[in-house]
Amino acid sequence: MVYVQNEAGEPLMPTHAAKARVLLKEKRATVVTVKPFTIRLLYETTNYTQAVTLGVDSGYAHIGFSAVSAGKELISGEAELLEGMKERLYERTMYRRSRRQRLRYRQPRFDNRVSSKKNGWLAPSIKHKLDSHLRVIDKISKIVPVSKVIVEVANFDIQRIVKPDIQGKEYQQGEQLSSWNVREYVLHRDGHRCQNPECKNNDRNPILETHHLSYRRNGATERPSDLITLCTKCHTAENHRGFLKDWKPKLRNFKDAAFMSAVRWRLVEMLSRFAEAEHTYGYITKHRRIAQGLEKSHANDAFCIAGGEKQSRSAPIAFRQIRRNNRSLERFYDARYIDARTGAKAAAGSLNSGRRTRNKSSNGENLRKYRGQKLSKGRRSIRVKRYPYQPNDLVRYEGKIRTVKGTQNLGGYVALRDVKKVPRADQLTPYKYRKGFA
Repeated sequence: MVYVQNEAGEPLMPTHAAKARVLLKEKRATVVTVKPFTIRLLYETTNYTQAVTLGVDSGYAHIGFSAVSAGKELISGEAELLEGMKERLYERTMYRRSRRQRLRYRQPRFDNRVSSKKNGWLAPSIKHKLDSHLRVIDKISKIVPVSKVIVEVANFDIQRIVKPDIQGKEYQQGEQLSSWNVREYVLHRDGHRCQNPECKNNDRNPILETHHLSYRRNGATERPSDLITLCTKCHTAENHRGFLKDWKPKLRNFKDAAFMSAVRWRLVEMLSRFAEAEHTYGYITKHRRIAQGLEKSHANDAFCIAGGEKQSRSAPIAFRQIRRNNRSLERFYDARYIDARTGAKAAAGSLNSGRRTRNKSSNGENLRKYRGQKLSKGRRSIRVKRYPYQPNDLVRYEGKIRTVKGTQNLGGYVALRDVKKVPRADQLTPYKYRKGFA
């Protein structure tokens, strides 16, 4: 399947590879992107398109997407998001504070920054997740004529647990679908693991069930506090009279769920530019996926979110988000010592003096006495220019495609993954510069 844009760059319905090959040979089209393969027509044509629904399985580390029309699935896959954004922001703050502490006097600017925050402000790490979701949706909408977007906003609906009134067309499938909402909440609370402390189920993917802690005749309800996660081998009458008798469910921290909820709901609001934008919940997606017998994956979840049922499927595409630029000009490498206590390598920062404040009672133990043999001294590395090869770029070396790991000696040598030898930069041929979603 080849994706097509009209002369103005607007998406049209995909076409077959054979027809695209003829257009390119006759120079009536040009290539826009290779992954996924997209062409742009060089002549005027009609802009007839079909209704296409884009399902988005939003997440913290992966985004699943699937565009479905009436007859077939046009595109599907998942995007792996960039990790370590919070750690990089913390590192930047550390270097910035270190520079400012060397100044004799500096006017406070914290109040200025606080007053500049407007309504709807998001932390940089959260805003990065939101922007990444928008980039994926924009990337798909540029090659497929999307008319409707459906986003999965959470695994379960907490309001339905409190008030289980069925409303809307998604809730017109009886009480069994409502029970999936509570079931998904209990599984998430228990970490999708059997709660029997003596569980002997060695299956790689055990079948999990939600089990009542008490009998219905004793007042057991469908509230999460009355349910527990058990595997099929532990869901027995003996256990019900044993360790389940006085068991209390452990509360789980939903910080990650709240973190992503802020991104997902803001995402639904920002998708109003499409003709239709809706949201759904994970327990509905899971119910549809199991009913169709599909395996658990981000692409299959997105297919169910988009309302896919009997459409012919497309081969999933995998994207990975890669940093575009590394703007850090200075980096500090700590000295290395032998820890006299264990004989292992340790950084000088971990064997510090323990002083944190001028109040001696608040300081920790002085660990400098445990510094043994010095293996390497600390140094500062300052980048003087931007090197041609960046990490994760693809190059050709000795007839094979390799991935760049980093540069050495002011860019003169390039370290490659799975290659012990560090070749010179002039021995490499650039194959693909991987930036953004590649």
